[in-house]
Amino acid sequence: MQIRKTVLIRDRCETDEMGAPCTPLTRVAALAVLRNPFAGVDRDDLAELFECGAILGARLAAEAMAALGAPCVAYGKAAIVGSHGAAEHGAALLHPRLGKPVRAVIGGGQALMPSNVKVGAVGAPVDLPLGHKDEPWSFDHIDTLTVAVPDAPRHDEIVVCVGLSDGARIRARVGKGPG
Repeated sequence: MQIRKTVLIRDRCETDEMGAPCTPLTRVAALAVLRNPFAGVDRDDLAELFECGAILGARLAAEAMAALGAPCVAYGKAAIVGSHGAAEHGAALLHPRLGKPVRAVIGGGQALMPSNVKVGAVGAPVDLPLGHKDEPWSFDHIDTLTVAVPDAPRHDEIVVCVGLSDGARIRARVGKGPG
């Protein structure tokens, strides 16, 4: 795995969209830009990326937890694959092995980790979905943090993101789902 760079984004909100004070919310995204070994290659066996996903999960979650500075309540993951790759290259990094090391770093996580994968050009944003780590029906914790790396992904790269949050989205008013 060849990582070109990492990026850390920390978003702290203390007012809502209208400027009214609210319960503070911190959302963090740790991103890695790596070379895609399958760029321009049509191959069904992507197992090489599975172990990379596990390594990235542990590394990015540790960086994100340090920046969060509070217990993790919600989490998510995303990837942007450069134009010479396929969405499945990002999925191979995110799905089979990335989640378990993230859960180990944050101290649990019973719910599925929401995810998003897309193919994009340099500087393309991705909506990093967040959901409660233990309560999949907690609609108040369904949130999104839009992230981008200005010089990535290049055509032969993948941007991998792990996102953490210390609470529900700002002024959430939906409540719990079926129960």
